[in-house]
Amino acid sequence: MIVLYTDFGNNGPYVGQIKNVLVQRAPGVTLLDLLHTAPAFRPQLAAYLLAAYVTEFPEGSIFLCVVDPGVGTALREPVVMQADGRWFVGPNNGLFNVIRQRAVASGLWRITWQPMRLSASFHGRDLFAPVAAQLATGETPQWERMPEAQGAVAPWPEELYQVVYIDDFGNVMTGVRAASVTESTVFQIHGHCLRHARTFGEVPVGTAFWYGNANGLVECAVNQGSAAQALAIKVGDAIFVS
Repeated sequence: MIVLYTDFGNNGPYVGQIKNVLVQRAPGVTLLDLLHTAPAFRPQLAAYLLAAYVTEFPEGSIFLCVVDPGVGTALREPVVMQADGRWFVGPNNGLFNVIRQRAVASGLWRITWQPMRLSASFHGRDLFAPVAAQLATGETPQWERMPEAQGAVAPWPEELYQVVYIDDFGNVMTGVRAASVTESTVFQIHGHCLRHARTFGEVPVGTAFWYGNANGLVECAVNQGSAAQALAIKVGDAIFVS
């Protein structure tokens, strides 16, 4: 199974072009769209969100991940990472940092394979998709193992006290794992204090609260409303504990 995670959005031709490469090079392999509205141009925010989802997928899954503002430059290298039995193909710009930090076992390889056609701005199609297809069909890509000390762009905190995603309902996901706080924790954002509730129906309609969402992240919400709109929240905003 190849799982797609990008900031390309749900409109435009980009995801379709990547899938065209995968279908041709890895026929019969299941393709799954996890998310194409990852935080645009924000690898760090996208990294904490990605890490919340991967454990739901079986070992052997291949994640093709593209949040890559440095595409076509020397600012980052193309890599393959293995972490706890799952594969990740994408840019070495921090997108895989959190998964690697939390993994029991991991390895990192620099992609040395070069396609005949490599555009400057679409490595998702021209480089990462063919390499993901090679892994899916049992082929070993052309790569070189990177030392354990390499790979992390910077030491990142275990929990990220920022907004990493806002869904279509206006629910606000953070980079904080619910297991790292207690139900007595009060979160502050833009001057608003949010207390814990287990689920939406436990608070009155229109009330803002926080809860541990289905993927284990602290999420801010408004019962039958939009937390993003009501609290004027946007992706990247900081949250605080009081």
